[in-house]
Amino acid sequence: MAIRRELTAAVRQRYREASRAEKERILDQFVLGTGLHRKHAMCLLRGEMRQSSVRRTGRRIYEEAERNALVVLCEASDRICGKRLKALLPLLIESMERNGHMGLAPEIRAKLLAGSASTIDGALGKIRQEGGRQRRRPVASTLRRNPGTDVRRLEGPAPGLVEADLVAHGGPSARASFMQTLVLTDIATCWTECAPLLVREQTLLSTVMTEVRRQLPFSLQGM
Repeated sequence: MAIRRELTAAVRQRYREASRAEKERILDQFVLGTGLHRKHAMCLLRGEMRQSSVRRTGRRIYEEAERNALVVLCEASDRICGKRLKALLPLLIESMERNGHMGLAPEIRAKLLAGSASTIDGALGKIRQEGGRQRRRPVASTLRRNPGTDVRRLEGPAPGLVEADLVAHGGPSARASFMQTLVLTDIATCWTECAPLLVREQTLLSTVMTEVRRQLPFSLQGM
């Protein structure tokens, strides 16, 4: 657009001073170079209209009430990106309301569900900047770089592939040894098993893991 404006300014004076035949030739070249409609190009060169540089602005979907609700949902989902939050919103809103953590008016719920992923990211941009970036996961990155680790993208897996995590019960401090909870969640069915560990220790973890495998209603295929 900037080049088109410069070209119009450069050709306009020459076009005004040209004869009828020269104007036809200049206009042909200008249309060929800019791709504009002939009538529109003629008006520009005559100075009858100015090229507009008005920036398009979309209709605002989220007002203050929707943004406040979105902040709560963003924190509840551990600040996942807009694309994932968009897909999660129907289930997350239903769960939050069912458990008494949120009560939305029908029009607010409809607006939240109608927003796109980019709209969600735009509404949460300031909140995410103030809260800082999510912490990096160095362990997961190390595992993915290890050629001996089979990391696969799971699409519609059968029961038996689980995600595992250890939850520490030390509050904000991690300087001492605290009780841990081993949490296994099946990706396909969301079946969850929790088991306590008095300390975070490899032998104890292996023993507890063996016991949890016996209690699963399906065979453990991968973790």
